[in-house]
Amino acid sequence: MPRDKKERIPKHFRSLEQAGEFWDTHDLGNYWDQTETVRTSFRLKRTRHFLAIEPDLARRLHAAAEARGVSPETIANLWLREMLGKIAVPPKRKSVSRTAA
Repeated sequence: MPRDKKERIPKHFRSLEQAGEFWDTHDLGNYWDQTETVRTSFRLKRTRHFLAIEPDLARRLHAAAEARGVSPETIANLWLREMLGKIAVPPKRKSVSRTAA
């Protein structure tokens, strides 16, 4: 017997994984009437670190990036991440200060 009433979008998910599982198996188009417009604002903070590299390395980096169709920044970040992963130095996490409620 077909269901006359479709499932409601859960008010709260227990975890991001639960939300992902829900939307992996449900089409937002079927739930559009249950959504509402919200206003939000955020400030994306991106920190850049500048490092001096030798001119020959810079030329080779640009050539490698161009050959792969990516920016020099992208390829440098990928290679640095790969090399640092090989030497097993865990990333330093920023400490989060919490206040008691």
